[in-house]
Amino acid sequence: MADLKEALVPDIGSDKVPVIEVMIKAGDRVEKEQSLITLESDKATMEVPAPFAGTVKEVKVKIGDEVSEGTLIAIIEADGAAVASPAAASVETARPSAPAAAAKPAAPSVVDQPAPVAARGALPGNVPEGDALPSARPPLDATIVMPGDAPYASPAIRAFARELGVDVTQVKGSGRGGRIQREDVSAWVKHALASGARPTGGAVASVGGLSLLPWPKVDFAKFGAIEEKPLSRIQKISGANLSRNWVMIPHVTQHEDADITEMDAFRKQLGAENKDLKISPLVFQIKAVVAALKAFPQFNASLDESGEKLILKKYFHIGIAVDTPDGLVVPVLRDCDQKGLLDLAREMGEISKKARDKKLGPAEMSGGCFSISSLGGIGGTGFTPIVNAPEVAILGVSKAAIKPVWNGKEFAPRLIMPMSLSYDHRVIDGALAARFASFLASQLGDIRRLLL
Repeated sequence: MADLKEALVPDIGSDKVPVIEVMIKAGDRVEKEQSLITLESDKATMEVPAPFAGTVKEVKVKIGDEVSEGTLIAIIEADGAAVASPAAASVETARPSAPAAAAKPAAPSVVDQPAPVAARGALPGNVPEGDALPSARPPLDATIVMPGDAPYASPAIRAFARELGVDVTQVKGSGRGGRIQREDVSAWVKHALASGARPTGGAVASVGGLSLLPWPKVDFAKFGAIEEKPLSRIQKISGANLSRNWVMIPHVTQHEDADITEMDAFRKQLGAENKDLKISPLVFQIKAVVAALKAFPQFNASLDESGEKLILKKYFHIGIAVDTPDGLVVPVLRDCDQKGLLDLAREMGEISKKARDKKLGPAEMSGGCFSISSLGGIGGTGFTPIVNAPEVAILGVSKAAIKPVWNGKEFAPRLIMPMSLSYDHRVIDGALAARFASFLASQLGDIRRLLL
């Protein structure tokens, strides 16, 4: 009879470690030190090698099983074994028997002991001199260990993907046999963020690889009277863009107050001198933003499609959010650095009218560097505007109000305007955003700076 031996899990330092990869099947030829299975604990991924060479007769574990020291992995017909007598035809173990262990015999041979767990990265230079390197592994077909279309990824990688909202079925693995690595998930997210992938069908909506629950289906009529009103074309288009931008851009909002007392007095003076023009606070905000973009060029930028390069722009085109009966649109005022306050007021009046009359062309809504969304004429003390991709920041302006401000001697009434600066945290960090907002407030607070 053939000499059958058990390949067991050695001391792995913890109990109930999940099996994430089975590298053998019945009939496979294995060499000593060849990996049999891969385990993954909370701290590390480890491979269990064969303690001896031979032919696999039966595999006793599967993916998802939890194993501990001494768990049977496989029954292997060992090489070079003497023919056993019929009386000794039972399966032998690779461990010394209990009586033998009690008698404390001489140290067993290497063949009779489970080999130590092989760590990842056992390459030349990582193995102490004199230690034998593991023999070459045979090619691995992912369908053996993960049949069908199921994604080939460890529980830890699946958990990592879930944290990022990534559907692992869309990720291509670069590991052995197509196994999905942590780097593959990160690369997928980076590519998805850069490419702006649109949702796909199915039970789970996938936006750039971000798996979302399906929208709830509710029969509202059973709760009371309802009325259905279709969304306008602008609402449909802007809604899709806003959803993409909110999901795919890591937003942070920096809040700052600007003292615009002097600025507003000057604005009213200009209005009295130019009665044919509506000079709103927005033209001053545009000039202040241009000055800030020049001082902080990282805000006047966009990520390229790969997400690995920053495109710095040398022009200053500012998008202005305009509220229309059909929804919000963002026309773009070009070369704002080359125009004065009156020029900007005139152009803004013209383009706002075109927006309300639905006469804006695509060219008039593209090429923006930075956007301003002003709710100052309505109200509010702060909000979180959504970055208009591929821009990296947007300024939200709320309603200015008279507030008491300490001037060193007494509290004086000042006109304070709240500002909310949302930015793409991949490009801009918090300190830079705080400096930008502070600089912007200083520009608006001293009208002389805007006139330079």
